Amino acid sequence: MTYVSNFPSVDVGNGVIRQVLSHNDALMVVSFDFEIGGEGSLHNHPHVQSTYVESGYFTFTIDGESFDVKAGDSFVIPSNAVHGCKCHSAGKLIDTFTPRRDDFL
Repeated sequence: MTYVSNFPSVDVGNGVIRQVLSHNDALMVVSFDFEIGGEGSLHNHPHVQSTYVESGYFTFTIDGESFDVKAGDSFVIPSNAVHGCKCHSAGKLIDTFTPRRDDFL
């Protein structure tokens, strides 16, 4: 079964707002809105993550390597990779996780 969510936006701190867009047991799509200077602190999780940059300009770090991304870019973060980002121009990231991140529900 697929679930289209009506989840509210959640202020997760550091200039970031999260909203679950849709999910099922195997997959979850989540929107993250960033203020200028907003940060996704370094972290890791067992889920494979695909990130699409809808808008803005960010520096991402994955397992100690940093790179810049802008609107239209996308990339995959492997399971358990330590990663995070800093927002240089306000923007939105669309992240897809497999399997679903139950901690976001």
